[in-house]
Amino acid sequence: MQKYEELLVSLRKIIRSIDLHSKKLNKDSGLTGPQLLVLQEIQSNKGVSAKDIATKVNLSQGTITTILDRLESRQTIERTRSEFDRRKVSIHLTGKGESLLEKSPKPLQDHFIERFQALEDWEQNLLLSSFSRVATMMDAADLDAAPLLEIGPIVAKSPEEH
Repeated sequence: MQKYEELLVSLRKIIRSIDLHSKKLNKDSGLTGPQLLVLQEIQSNKGVSAKDIATKVNLSQGTITTILDRLESRQTIERTRSEFDRRKVSIHLTGKGESLLEKSPKPLQDHFIERFQALEDWEQNLLLSSFSRVATMMDAADLDAAPLLEIGPIVAKSPEEH
């Protein structure tokens, strides 16, 4: 097998692993990876704004708004408009949201992070450099991506989001 074929097989295994975990997460909790990440961010930062969530999880504000709409329709979050400045909206978990988070499995990236951080510093830098190069070689360097492992739509960032 050629080296490039071995690399493509490894990439396919990574994609497959992420896909299987995403399906399990959705089956077990009814949540997608990004929804779980957003709920965790809301839990960590009570009264956070949609803009702050978008910045923290590295997704566009439009994507975050769609996720928040879905979570609100499931009654897992609530949006509260400020009495003093009607433009400001804070986001909080509901009891149902708290309960759902307690029952949700650990995201796949949590396992990855634990293992990655156990590596020597030089190994971490080598992997980071290699994966950055692979992303560039696959014309994926400018794609919108959150720091979570999940299969989902690939959307390029608009010029104003860079």
